[in-house]
Amino acid sequence: MMDLAESTVLGEIDPDVRFAFILTPAFTILPLAGFIDAVRHSSDEADRSRQIFCNWEVLSHDLKPVTSSSGLSILPWKTYRDAGEYDYIVVVGGLINQLEGIHQDTFEFLRRQHAKGVKLVGLCIGSFAIAKAGLLEGRRAAIHAHHRLEFQEMFPGVIPIENELYVSDGGIVTCPGGTAAIDLAVEILIEHCGRSRGMKGLTALVVDEHRSAHEVGRLPFQDLEECGNWRVEQAVKIMRQKLREPDTTEKLAQMLGSTVRQLNRVFLQHAKATPQEVWRDMRLQHARWRLMNSKRTITQIAFECGFSDSSHFSRWFKNKFEESPRSYREQRLAKRR
Repeated sequence: MMDLAESTVLGEIDPDVRFAFILTPAFTILPLAGFIDAVRHSSDEADRSRQIFCNWEVLSHDLKPVTSSSGLSILPWKTYRDAGEYDYIVVVGGLINQLEGIHQDTFEFLRRQHAKGVKLVGLCIGSFAIAKAGLLEGRRAAIHAHHRLEFQEMFPGVIPIENELYVSDGGIVTCPGGTAAIDLAVEILIEHCGRSRGMKGLTALVVDEHRSAHEVGRLPFQDLEECGNWRVEQAVKIMRQKLREPDTTEKLAQMLGSTVRQLNRVFLQHAKATPQEVWRDMRLQHARWRLMNSKRTITQIAFECGFSDSSHFSRWFKNKFEESPRSYREQRLAKRR
């Protein structure tokens, strides 16, 4: 317990950043725990966990416990009616089949806060909740590869981004969840609290280093290597080995002892795309990584990723990522600096 003098001094300190957490039904524990623990460590000296440099609260439409996907429950601290002032509203999602259980007051609260200029953060399926509030239309959103197809079906007006740890667009930050929530929290804390304090929690959380948004958590299309269909799994492994020299679908089918028709059918079933579309996408994802993590020229990267020339590569890259390779590299490197 703090004594009265200490409490008075702390009460006079204006926090650098204020967070409110909204937990949707069946929310996932890991992104919440990772995010809030990073905030907690940056908020105080040593490991004392006082809300000095950061403030946080848990909000809901009522004060009943919210149960996580693992069965653990958390009590909200305040209702939306009693909410204070915040810099970020962090929506922590979980199971897609529980989206219908989100109270309408939550969507209204998110709309009001966004209109006031408060930044919204969607962790895991929290991005679905923000999209359901109508706030992601026409914007980019970082979506976990497992949920891309469902997201596209539910919100065709939103641009899903895979293989980025977090995406910021129009005052809304989205993150696929998992340990990427720690990286996002640290990024926000560095911005508001300075690098030293923002990085403070990484050692305590036994995290080796802070990852920036463009760093890929898993290899693109790794899920297809574990989909259960041997043709798709083996084809994706071959594609990954031949990023520089892609073959025709006919040649790929021959390598697998299959027919083109069989291969197209199973890819459409499991990837909702043809083998050539997956292969091209894989090469574009690899090219994007090389743009940020090598000093190779765009022409060199185009050749090394199986494109006939830089203009052909640039055309497909812009079609996929909505900006040219040069612009993509320059803007993100400037932000990193």
